[in-house]
Amino acid sequence: MIMVAVRRSTVIEAPISQVWDILRDYNGHDSWHPAVEKSSLESGMHTDQIGAVRNFKLTGGEHLREQLLSMSDKDHRFRYTIVESDIPLTNYLAEIELKPVTDCDWTFWTWSSKFDTPAGREEELSELVAKGVYEAGFESLRTKVKTNNNLYSRFDLKESRTPIEGTAMIIDHYGTSEEFHQAKLAAPPPEPGQVRLKQTAIGVNFIDVYCRTGYFKLLTPPGVIGMEAAGEVIDTGPQVNHLKPGQRVGYACPPLGAYTSVRTMDADLVFPLPDYLDDATAAAGLLKGITAEFLLHRVHQVRKGETVLIYAPAGGVGRILCQWANHLGATVIGATSSEEKAHIARAAGAQHVILPGETSLEDQIRKITKGHGADVIYDAVGQDSFAHSVAALAPRGHLISHGQASGDVGSWDISSLASCSATVSRPNYIHYTDTPEKLSLITERLFKAIESRIINIEIGQRYPLSEAALAHRDLENRQTTGSTILIP
Repeated sequence: MIMVAVRRSTVIEAPISQVWDILRDYNGHDSWHPAVEKSSLESGMHTDQIGAVRNFKLTGGEHLREQLLSMSDKDHRFRYTIVESDIPLTNYLAEIELKPVTDCDWTFWTWSSKFDTPAGREEELSELVAKGVYEAGFESLRTKVKTNNNLYSRFDLKESRTPIEGTAMIIDHYGTSEEFHQAKLAAPPPEPGQVRLKQTAIGVNFIDVYCRTGYFKLLTPPGVIGMEAAGEVIDTGPQVNHLKPGQRVGYACPPLGAYTSVRTMDADLVFPLPDYLDDATAAAGLLKGITAEFLLHRVHQVRKGETVLIYAPAGGVGRILCQWANHLGATVIGATSSEEKAHIARAAGAQHVILPGETSLEDQIRKITKGHGADVIYDAVGQDSFAHSVAALAPRGHLISHGQASGDVGSWDISSLASCSATVSRPNYIHYTDTPEKLSLITERLFKAIESRIINIEIGQRYPLSEAALAHRDLENRQTTGSTILIP
């Protein structure tokens, strides 16, 4: 075997924060590298977890498995190694490092590696790595950050007071996902109290489905749905003091309008993102994480020793609830539909998982809890589950209905809840997040939980913005795990 060293570098005409947001997503290379066809993380690990293994297929058909060895948000650097490959690269150890360019807001990117090759193939494999992997990756990512739906980079926009054209997914009528169509949409210059954003990642949530169908009348078509996104401030209007051009920000609030590449909106509920939280993860986790925070700490303050039942524990909100409730000392039970999702729930902190079968949900709960029942139940399913949830409650238990994936729960006789002195809550996201003061308290706790690894936001699916209809179909058909994002 012959040892080879390869090193390539380039300058990307974009801020280091924007480039790092893309690269630090260890399982996101299939969204920007032309050589990668598809990729997935093994064992339910999250995308920036040390030791995470990505299993991916190249466009040429080869399979590889690579493990993340280290990552530093402070130094904008990570190292990884090949653990299995169809290509004979042995003892492959690589490093990606970013540094700011001193005389402008650009990024200097170095990609280097050492590996052993069979004798006589060192030149061939060195060129494959240098050109087919590193240089091809440079060019593809450069195109991604510069041409984002034909938007100008923010360096051309600092003094702009004209509308900026972007791409949006619009619905003309309430209905199925087929109502989505792509259109050009201009973001006007911000007025007093407003901010204009170049969006880099957009969250997809079940509330978007409700808005699209008209179940929630938060939008009158025609219009753009969506409540959650992350990106970069282009410019601000007067009276905006907490944001500045070039700053990375996120939001998870009404009014609707997130399914677009560029947007002008009120600045009150837009907040800066911490350096350790990349744009994609923010878009995947803000609304879900905020929801989990008020469900666990405000609607019901989960305490050590309580038994908590969580429906859809492999979904975006469900995974966060499992992780956080486990950290709070609760006994966590997940209720899901398949062994695959049960595996994800266990990895997220569910000590027990129940599946559909001959034994009812409530009987399975009673068996696990030795007849006591669940002290608190987080039910996101609705119509199909509500009666089972009531039956599974412990005396003086708290049933929190925070979603209705299967439909409305219907009418209930309140006297039927007396059998266990039940408390029932149906929280509305807006009532917990409608002021900067409320939102600040929630995001402060959420960001601390993310930074300390109490919770990890897993991006299960990524779709181009133009494929919003497919994202909705997969979500409605329960074919998704973790969080789903759209990439403009």
